[in-house]
Amino acid sequence: MNMLASLFKANIRQYGMIIALVLIMLLFHILSDGILMQPLNMTNLILQNSYILVLAIGMVLVIITGHIDLSVGSIAAVIGAVAAIMMVHMQMPVWAAILISLLLGALIGAWQGFWIAYVGIPSFIVTLAGMLLFRGLTMVVLEGQSISSFPSAFLAISAGFIPDIAGSAGSLKLTTVIVGIVLSLIFVWNELRLRRLQNKYQAQRLPAIWFALKLVLTAAVLNGFMFILALYEGIPNILIILAMLIALYTFVTNRTVIGRHIYATGGNVRAASLSGIKTKRVTFMVFVNMGVLSALAGLIFASRLSAATPKAGTLFELDAIAACFIGGASATGGVGTVIGAMIGGLVMGVMNNGMSLIGISIDWQQAIKGLVLLLAVAFDFYIKNRSHA
Repeated sequence: MNMLASLFKANIRQYGMIIALVLIMLLFHILSDGILMQPLNMTNLILQNSYILVLAIGMVLVIITGHIDLSVGSIAAVIGAVAAIMMVHMQMPVWAAILISLLLGALIGAWQGFWIAYVGIPSFIVTLAGMLLFRGLTMVVLEGQSISSFPSAFLAISAGFIPDIAGSAGSLKLTTVIVGIVLSLIFVWNELRLRRLQNKYQAQRLPAIWFALKLVLTAAVLNGFMFILALYEGIPNILIILAMLIALYTFVTNRTVIGRHIYATGGNVRAASLSGIKTKRVTFMVFVNMGVLSALAGLIFASRLSAATPKAGTLFELDAIAACFIGGASATGGVGTVIGAMIGGLVMGVMNNGMSLIGISIDWQQAIKGLVLLLAVAFDFYIKNRSHA
């Protein structure tokens, strides 16, 4: 029990938010008379929050380094506008327009990263200026009007589903069910492999009964989620993109040198610099990455909306920042995880969806979301102060 207590304490932010997410889902599922976890609503939940989750992946790295980015919504808007010009007006191939859009996002990130990392202007000021600059450029590019009629290949990013090659059993998409089983087996195999390594090096590990319970519950949740999706249209294309991004960035932050440098820079920039880490380059690259992911989010949103609009991306930055802080990122830098940001984003998404389903007005939704964000940051400071006591 002491081991379980120490493991929970070491991961209290992440475990706490997982428990909170489950409780919030159950609460709104009951209050909405069972609508929340219906296959159609669960699919819409993924589609409606996909671009915020993409932004949260980049934002958590920015926050870990001790910075903030207020411009991501405006960058997403201007990239969506430019992509619309290329695909609709210039008849450019979809793949070429996407590639150019991502490169443009990288250039925007490099522009802001230069001022922050090498000139030393606070990120709050630089990205606030960027928020105004790129919002204005969006209006200029679109001339105050919306552009629609995107090619079907582009719309498939947010509206498409993976082909059901295994066929269907009634309304059940068998391919999705099979994918869930395969992912469960991969998860169990990886956990067993890690446990063997822990045994080999005599590292702290869960008792066998709790380890088995973890495997069973995780596999059950994963297969249950896939079963719900299989009852509608199966796995959305955007979920595949999200899964790849989560896997990639989790690997980068946990298993690579650049990941360790990002945490070190946010933990203590002076100590990191003295130890040989090129902290300016780390900060610069984090903002370049944020620019690319902002561009991707802009493309996903334009695909989801089937149009590029002057008001696209409004308040995206606040939702992404809230997802990171609710997911356990520290306001002072050096702490945070990609998985935590995803959990935080899902908490926000489920709250938005659930409150809409039970008829809470948008005004009260904003107020409740603000209160949840404040409580999450207060909880972070409480845990930090208690650990230093």
